[in-house]
Amino acid sequence: MSIVISEFISLDGVVQAPGGPEEDTDGGFAHGGWSHPFFDADVVGGAFDEVLSKADALLFGRRTWQAMAGAWPDRAGDPFADRMNAVPKYVVSTTLGDKDLTWANSTLIPGTEAVGRIRALRGTTGGDLAVMGSPTLVRTLLAEGLVDELRLIVMPVLLGGGKTIFPADGMLRTLELVSTVTSAAGVNVCTYRPTATS
Repeated sequence: MSIVISEFISLDGVVQAPGGPEEDTDGGFAHGGWSHPFFDADVVGGAFDEVLSKADALLFGRRTWQAMAGAWPDRAGDPFADRMNAVPKYVVSTTLGDKDLTWANSTLIPGTEAVGRIRALRGTTGGDLAVMGSPTLVRTLLAEGLVDELRLIVMPVLLGGGKTIFPADGMLRTLELVSTVTSAAGVNVCTYRPTATS
């Protein structure tokens, strides 16, 4: 399986709480919902449709999984929601238990086993293992060299600080720009893959 990351990201590299004001206020973050003014169904929505259509499973960190689990089950009847609800889902957490996994087709990966279990999943035959949001998990995946594709949905906004997906470990990692699509609102959907030398 290929691990494909999709992130809403600001020009200053922030991925925190793109969906709503209460999504993630850690560190006093006050700009939740910042992606909404730049969303369009064709370019931005199309990027997520494409990722989901190629995914054989979804991988989440605990906070993102809980936000998604609180939103998608109630939207049955919409093709995107139906796919989100039907596809197998993995959630990495040190605090959730199996009894907490109320969203259909969800499987727990204990945090202490995350890297090994995800590496094993990546080694199996199948389509993409898609990751949306989940900045702490994505930082780990990037640091461990477990990302096959990085799709950044770059919004024309500066947020002045917040959570990022990029490891701060001093390591040089080179990526190849595979494609870019620009929306009328100035959003750039940029798809990168690690180069053979990274």
